[in-house]
Amino acid sequence: MNTTYLNSLLGVTSIGKKRPGKRLAKAALLAGKRRSATLATDSEQFDNPPRWTLMRRLALSALALLIAGITPAGAQSPGRPNVLFIAVDDLNDWVNCMGGRKGVHTPNLDRLASRGVLFTNAHCAAPSCNPSRVAMMTGVAPSSSGIYHNGQDWRSRPRLANAVTIPEHFRAGGYTAFGGGKIFHALSWITGGYGKQQNEAKLWDSYWPSATEPMPEPQWPKAAQARRAANGYLYSKPIAIGKTSKGRPSHFFDWAPDDQPETGTADYKVVSWAAGELARKRDKPFFQAVGIFRPHIPWYAPTRYYDLYPEEDVFLPRVKKDDLDDVPAAGHRSLRKAWHRWVEENDEWRSAVRGYLASISFADAQVGRLLDALDASPNSKNTIVVLWSDHGMHIGEKQHWEKFTLFEESTRVPLIFIAPGVTRPGTACDRPVSLLDVYPTLNELCGLPKRNDIDGTSLVPLLKDPSARRERPAVTTWGRGSHSVRTQRWRYIRYANGSEELYDHMDDPDEFTNLAVSRPSHAKTIISELEKWLPGRSAK
Repeated sequence: MNTTYLNSLLGVTSIGKKRPGKRLAKAALLAGKRRSATLATDSEQFDNPPRWTLMRRLALSALALLIAGITPAGAQSPGRPNVLFIAVDDLNDWVNCMGGRKGVHTPNLDRLASRGVLFTNAHCAAPSCNPSRVAMMTGVAPSSSGIYHNGQDWRSRPRLANAVTIPEHFRAGGYTAFGGGKIFHALSWITGGYGKQQNEAKLWDSYWPSATEPMPEPQWPKAAQARRAANGYLYSKPIAIGKTSKGRPSHFFDWAPDDQPETGTADYKVVSWAAGELARKRDKPFFQAVGIFRPHIPWYAPTRYYDLYPEEDVFLPRVKKDDLDDVPAAGHRSLRKAWHRWVEENDEWRSAVRGYLASISFADAQVGRLLDALDASPNSKNTIVVLWSDHGMHIGEKQHWEKFTLFEESTRVPLIFIAPGVTRPGTACDRPVSLLDVYPTLNELCGLPKRNDIDGTSLVPLLKDPSARRERPAVTTWGRGSHSVRTQRWRYIRYANGSEELYDHMDDPDEFTNLAVSRPSHAKTIISELEKWLPGRSAK
């Protein structure tokens, strides 16, 4: 142990010499570390100490480490916050408090937002599960890592071979890190699936049910169960007699009320496990990750959530018949126009929207159960809560379903932070932010060592003052060389082949008019500023 360094934290220059105690408090403050008011006040006792012995110096040095949030190996700082890290899969801005859609029932997400800061202009690093989650958990942007699609093994990329994930970093910082449900991408439940390697057991102290199969049964139809009847759902009732199966979207694009008891669903089981963990008293601060699978397809939700949305009352998203006419060919490649055509021809759009809404409300109920468990736990006063979704979701907008685009519907996500002593209840921030910013934000909030090997910037200044200036936009990558830049007003898209789109969200929140086509001279000036934020290179 370096006593000179430790003494410097206390303002001590040598044995028997001291600096004023208030300098200690100032040093701790400048270090940006969390500490209790009690510990800060206690520094006053150092104003007139007797001649110090070595043992006293070491004891006081240990106290200084606690004040600064630098905990020796195996020790815990009582003032360090816990983290409840909640992921919701495929949730777009159809959350009541985000204003993405009227009439959606999300009382618990609204309750969570009312307790902290809601980021209304947050965006994913990639509009697909694996690259988004890998970027989130490693802090490395897709353009830096080369992880662009779902089927890639992220540890095989040189940039990520030795990357320190969020749970690993917290464990190294003296935390217990455990999780359950879908945090990393995983498709291990599909026969011949490629997801077993995406979550690693070594990252965690424990994982439920297991790191390589993170969802309990029943979570998703097995591939062997996916042989669809001519007019039927995989699990449930037929769509409707007389509607054609020709052109029917394959895979698990499906929706229906689920007659099984809610307690038997995978998400309910995951949250029950999480609630039990929250109720435990622990000797160390914890990082707890909870992954909720809905509203991911197929949109099977207990009947009572479907009952919230009578089909005759469901309204469709805003669309424009010629919306795609000014979208370059590169922007069409990911669009599932055949899916949309089938939905329209078979009059299934309204019922599909109903399925998505029901799945959102089911996921919202699970968030509510988590909040109730936290409120009843011994950790309720000292736990940071962060909730995020890995990407957005098209529900027919742009003649497209699911994610996999660089449009607003794919990139915009809910992001909510509650940080005791930092955030103010019921505040919102409209600055553009990225999910890449979550890792450095948690670092700073929890007093962990700063990492210089991750992308993104801390959101703590915005947590303290949501109106604080922020020039950095949110960048989303979909495939090598294709990116969008989202500022407070603009969305700029440049594809790998150089084709471009520009949308003005002040006048065109639906992104109907590509200014790069309709007003090229005007767009050129704006693009010249926005393109500076594009990644300088894209990893292979």
